[in-house]
Amino acid sequence: MFIELSEMGSAVIVDPAMRKLQQEGEAELYFVIFKNNVKSLNILNTIPAGNIFTMDPGNFYTLLKDIIRFIAWCRAKKITTVIDLELFSRFTALLSFFSGALHRIGFASYHDEGLYRANLINRPVRYNAHVHIAVNFVSLVNKALDRYSTPYATPPVSKDELKLTQAAVESKALTAVQEKIRNLYPAWNGEAIVLLNANASDLLPQRRWPQENFAAAARELLASFHNVLIIATGAAAEKEYVQQVVNKVGHEKCVNSAGIFLFEELVPLYTLSTCMLTNDSGPAHFASVTPLKIFVLFGPETPALYGPLGNAEPFYLGLPCSPCVSAANHRKTSCTDRPCITGIQPAWVSARLRQYLTEKGASVRQYPDQVLFPQFPGSRIFINE
Repeated sequence: MFIELSEMGSAVIVDPAMRKLQQEGEAELYFVIFKNNVKSLNILNTIPAGNIFTMDPGNFYTLLKDIIRFIAWCRAKKITTVIDLELFSRFTALLSFFSGALHRIGFASYHDEGLYRANLINRPVRYNAHVHIAVNFVSLVNKALDRYSTPYATPPVSKDELKLTQAAVESKALTAVQEKIRNLYPAWNGEAIVLLNANASDLLPQRRWPQENFAAAARELLASFHNVLIIATGAAAEKEYVQQVVNKVGHEKCVNSAGIFLFEELVPLYTLSTCMLTNDSGPAHFASVTPLKIFVLFGPETPALYGPLGNAEPFYLGLPCSPCVSAANHRKTSCTDRPCITGIQPAWVSARLRQYLTEKGASVRQYPDQVLFPQFPGSRIFINE
C-alpha cells in the first residue's frame, strides 16, 4: 500500500516505481490519497479503483472518521507492506503504523536533519535531497524488494526505471475535446495549439510566473505565427485569474478554457496540443504521460529534484539562493520578491517556444533574424540527462 495524500504530481511521478513493484515483486497494489486528489491516479490506472482508499481532510471529524475506516480497511485487505511516499510527515507515519502492516517503509533523516518519526517506520530509507524524487521513490520500492538491508539505498536506479507509461487515449475522447476547442474558437481549423497554465497551487504561490509575463510571451507567439491558437487552461476556480491573463494578451486567438475541460479530458487535450508553457505545478506532470513538449518555469524549487519525467524542458535561473524550499524546511519561504521566478524574462521564454514551433513547422511571420532567439542566461536542466 502506497500513501501519498496531498501531492497530485507525485502520484504520477511514483508510477514507474509502482509498476516495478507490481512486476518484480508480483505485488497487489493499494493506494491512500485525499479524495480531492484521487483523479491523478486515474490518469494511468495503475491502481484498480477498488484498491484506492480516499480520505476527506475537510475538517477534524471527517478526518477522524476516515482514520477509523482506514484501520478497518487495511485489516480487511490484509495489507502486509506500506510505502509512505510523504517526506517526513508524522501523520502518514501514524497511518502506516495504524495499518497494522508488518513492513512499514518510508523516508528517514537518519544522520541528516529532519523530522523524527521514531519506529513508526520500521524499515527506514535515508532520503537523498540531491537526487530526483523519482529516484527516491524507486529506492523505497527496492527496500520493499529486499534489494538492500541498511537505510542507505545503494542499488543504482537506471533511466529505464524512471520512464512513464504513456496514457491510452480513445478517439471519442479526442473528438469531444476537439469540439470544445471549436466552441472556444469557432474558426479553429487544426492550427497548432499552445497551452498556457498560468496558475499554481495556493500551497506555494511563489511558483507563479507573473501574469504579465505569460501575456507578453503569448503576444510574441501570436505576432510571430499565423497558425497558432493559444488556450489558457485552469480549473473552474481559476477562471477569473486565467481571464486576467487572457485580457492582458488581448488577442482573439488566445482563449480562456478554465473550467471547460474536465480533468479526464486533460490527457486528450495534451495529446492534441503542440506544446505547453506552465508553472511548476500538477499539469506539468499530468502532461508527462503524453508526447507533449512541456516548458516548465521553476523558481523556488528545482527541476533537478522535481522536474517532470516526460518530454519536459525547464526554465530555471539557478540563483545562489535556489532552491529555497525543501523537505528540510517544510517547503516554506519568506521571500516575497521572488527573483528566481520573476527574473525569467518573457523574451527568453517566447524565443525558445518560437524556435520549437518553427521546428515543428508552424508558419512564421516575417521579423529580423537577429532578434528571433535571444539567449537564455539561466540553466536549462534536462531531467533525463
